[in-house]
Amino acid sequence: MKITLPIQISLRCVAAMSVVCAGLFVTWPVKAKDPYEAARRQMVEDVVVGNGIKDPRVIRSLGETLRHEFVSAQQRKLAYYDMALPIGQQQTISSPFIVSYMTESLNPKSTDRVLEIGTGSGYQAAVLSPLVKDVFSIEIVPELGRNAAKVLKRLKYTNVHTKVGDGYQGWPEYAPFDKIIVTCSPEKVPVKLIQQLKEGGKLVVPVGERYQQTLYLFTKIDGKLVEQALRPTLFVPMTGQAESRRKVKPNPLNPQVENGNFEEPVEEHGHMPGWYYQRQFEVVKDTKSPEGEYHVLFKNEVGGRASMALQGFAVDGRKVKKLRISAWVKSEGIFIGNNRKDLPSIAITFYDSTRRDLGRAIIGPFIGSQDWQKVQKEIRVPPSAREALFRIGLFGTVGELSFDDVRMEAVR
Repeated sequence: MKITLPIQISLRCVAAMSVVCAGLFVTWPVKAKDPYEAARRQMVEDVVVGNGIKDPRVIRSLGETLRHEFVSAQQRKLAYYDMALPIGQQQTISSPFIVSYMTESLNPKSTDRVLEIGTGSGYQAAVLSPLVKDVFSIEIVPELGRNAAKVLKRLKYTNVHTKVGDGYQGWPEYAPFDKIIVTCSPEKVPVKLIQQLKEGGKLVVPVGERYQQTLYLFTKIDGKLVEQALRPTLFVPMTGQAESRRKVKPNPLNPQVENGNFEEPVEEHGHMPGWYYQRQFEVVKDTKSPEGEYHVLFKNEVGGRASMALQGFAVDGRKVKKLRISAWVKSEGIFIGNNRKDLPSIAITFYDSTRRDLGRAIIGPFIGSQDWQKVQKEIRVPPSAREALFRIGLFGTVGELSFDDVRMEAVR
């Protein structure tokens, strides 16, 4: 029997229905008639364990949680890609890696009572469910909150309690909480959440501007939050009171690339500022860099692994007709082979106000071996575009690809 899966897989771990990676051994019970089981196993091996998640309980939960049940029928073929997916109402389901990373960062215990702000599809709550005593999850969008509650009930997550409301206020009736996880981004941590967190408790939350955020782990000590920056990230904004209090808002008429020359110092957690979803990369100090002292190098030795970085930006297609993109690029030993979907390139994907995908434009592909060259192209902006993602990298291709002085300019 031939099995067609939505992602490239090898069956070396699937045959044993286990993951043996990075010194970890995790086995799951076999569930009959699950057409996504092999894809989910491979997602755990490549995306979760392969990117550094070590907690066996978290790994097991990702392997047992049916992500395809939390997306629409149209999106199910993409359920086990490491990517965020639209769930309607301008919201998304987070990528499997970021869900696993945030969950592990919380250090969940079986006795924990956890508050989640932003139920969304219900997937994050489902992952937490077997790891803690209770999950209390709040969703501000009524349609999403009701749908998530139905899915969680149908899948028998009996310790997940949901309600529709503004997460900015927390859930005082059940406070204090041992842990709080926020799956949308406020500009600052809401005071009510600090008040409802137990002394010694932990809070994981993406904080910052709309398209420039940092994921933080906070610990409450003597009534105040002690912060630990984890990594750059991009989440949908926290709406309601949090959005009305936001002071810094993006300019959709003048989108620009942040840290496009890679000169800003690499942060303590090993990530370069301005970019997120950073995979298989290093910031290189080189006197031959076209702009300044540094450039970024993407390197892939195994085909199919994500090797890229990206950032989001606002753009109003009614006013901005084109984007003028330029960059210095150097390639070494890049061969595309049979994988022609994710080419080594600069790629921009546009979305409308509901976050519906409007299509992608690319500069490239960059193949073979070539010294530094400057590339430039004007890309048409769809009139209905309101935001976009800017990606650079090898994506799933083998070889080395360097970028420097990446720029974007609006053409009206």
